[in-house]
Amino acid sequence: MDRTHLPFEWTRREILALPLVAAVAACRPRFDRRAFAVPSRSSVGLFPAAEYRADFADLISRGLETLQVNVRGKRVLLKPNLVEYENGSCINTNPMVVAGAAVAMLRAGAASVAVGEGPGHRRDIEYLLVSSGLYDQLRELRVPFVDLNQDDVRTVSLRSRFTGLESILLPASVLSADLLVSVAKLKTHHWAGMTCGMKNLFGIVPGAVYGWPKNFLHVHGIPASIVDLNATIRPGLTIVDAVVAMEGDGPIMGRPRPMGFIAMGTDTVAVDATCARVIGFDPRRLDYLKSAADFLGNIDAARIDQRGEAIARYATRFAVVDRLRSLQSPTP
Repeated sequence: MDRTHLPFEWTRREILALPLVAAVAACRPRFDRRAFAVPSRSSVGLFPAAEYRADFADLISRGLETLQVNVRGKRVLLKPNLVEYENGSCINTNPMVVAGAAVAMLRAGAASVAVGEGPGHRRDIEYLLVSSGLYDQLRELRVPFVDLNQDDVRTVSLRSRFTGLESILLPASVLSADLLVSVAKLKTHHWAGMTCGMKNLFGIVPGAVYGWPKNFLHVHGIPASIVDLNATIRPGLTIVDAVVAMEGDGPIMGRPRPMGFIAMGTDTVAVDATCARVIGFDPRRLDYLKSAADFLGNIDAARIDQRGEAIARYATRFAVVDRLRSLQSPTP
């Protein structure tokens, strides 16, 4: 690929043309309903894990069995949330959860397992891997890591047009995986409202092409980008680290909030909707979930079968910044 003129190096004329592009895009259908099939019902499991010393390989293995997820013979790419490192923080998917997921996939017969991430905040991936403890876990398991910011890329046509874009360049490692697993962290997000399974896909967008901190996506709208990415690259499984979540001014500056569970499901929309309910958000007030419910997955509680523990066991009301208060469900 010729990177002498990268997509994020826009000219003044291109920037001034953005409103016209947006106006034209608004007149076009955002997706072809015939190309998508929302399941009649979705299953989401909430499995207890009081601390990070839990046996996550066993827990996630039981989750795969409960949800009837078949990974045998598949090339699996685990995509954690790895953003920044601060000692004692809860910014990233805990490395013990990532390692447990890798072992569970291999036990279930996966042909191969790799971990891939393209951090949007910190460019020094070696610093993040070592400081977070993920490097040690992967080295012990001999599981390879792929820097998705620097991976080879291919052009992919977007399957929805909420951003107004026709295509995007994405890492070859993501496109060649048989099963992409979003291994997310449950956090508030001061722009998107919540970061969970769906928002986690921002990390597959290559920084070497689109810059840091993925400003290309911010310019085209965070909720719109979340929907387009998930419509185009469908995670086959979502695992959410909510052992210790983040409330307040997430996704980096928030406070740790112990929750004590792992969420799992094959319908990422349903997983996010369930996690939203757990932390006191109304899923339909989150723009990206409201849009995704039209064609990608289920957010209505009546169409989501809860496995493992009931939502009531973990239900709470996260502290949020003022601009997110409108997302919260009415107080009972």
